[in-house]
Formats: sequence, C-alpha cells, structure tokens
Amino acid sequence: MHVPGLELTADTAGVAWRATSSEGVRWLLLASEACPEGTPKAEAGATVLIRMEPGHGYPPHRHGDVEEVLVLAGGYRDERGEHRAGDYVRYEAGSVHAPVALGDALRPASEDNPACVLFATARGGISRVDGTLTHAPNSHRVS
Repeated sequence: MHVPGLELTADTAGVAWRATSSEGVRWLLLASEACPEGTPKAEAGATVLIRMEPGHGYPPHRHGDVEEVLVLAGGYRDERGEHRAGDYVRYEAGSVHAPVALGDALRPASEDNPACVLFATARGGISRVDGTLTHAPNSHRVS
C-alpha cells in the first residue's frame, strides 16, 4: 500500500548505524520487546531503522510474527515485488522473504542510486531460512 502524499527526505549520514553480517546492510535499534523469562532472545521482536546500500539485502528469513515496514527512502524488491519510498508493507507471521535494495551495487549510493532506508517492526523475532538467528534485538549485530 502506498501512502499518498508521503515524501520524506533525510540525511542519514549522521545516524549511528550498526553493522550486520549482510554486506551493505546496517541497522539502528529503536526498541526491543521484553522476553518473558525462559523465552529465547530470538523470539523477541524489535523496532529498527534499516539501511541497505543499492543492490544489497538480507538472506531469506522467516518472521515469527507480523513484520510491518515503511519505506522511508529508496526502495527494495522481494518475493512480493518492488516497494518504494512511501510504501507500507505488512508481512504475516511465518512469511518468508529476501529483500534486496533497488539500484546498482557497483555504484555508491547517490541521488540517482539511492540507498533503501526502512522503518520496521518485527514482532516475534526473525530467523534465517537455514535455521540460524537473523535478528536478536538485545545484541548489536544482525546475522
């Protein structure tokens, strides 16, 4: 769903992005869900900003619960198609996708080859399709 009239411009150069194990993908943790005692951290959710450089993205991963994404800048492509700035996307629990930022990975991010910046809330955690942890909100890295 596109949000009509939503146009954002942002200089994200000053954001304290954290590296991930996916080349060209960085994130900033805004909030994490508390884990009930005995619950693995992998099952906790988080609200994050994500920056994917053009042509870079995450490996296939499964959502433990609903993930909601608002594309703030640039865009990405996944199994559902292309999602661009101003688009809101909701992924249901158990859904699998592998988002990759639009653009040319061989060129640096620029006005005509923008990085993709997302605001995302993932409830119930995320795991890679190969079974390894992708998102641990209480850690500093995303694998």
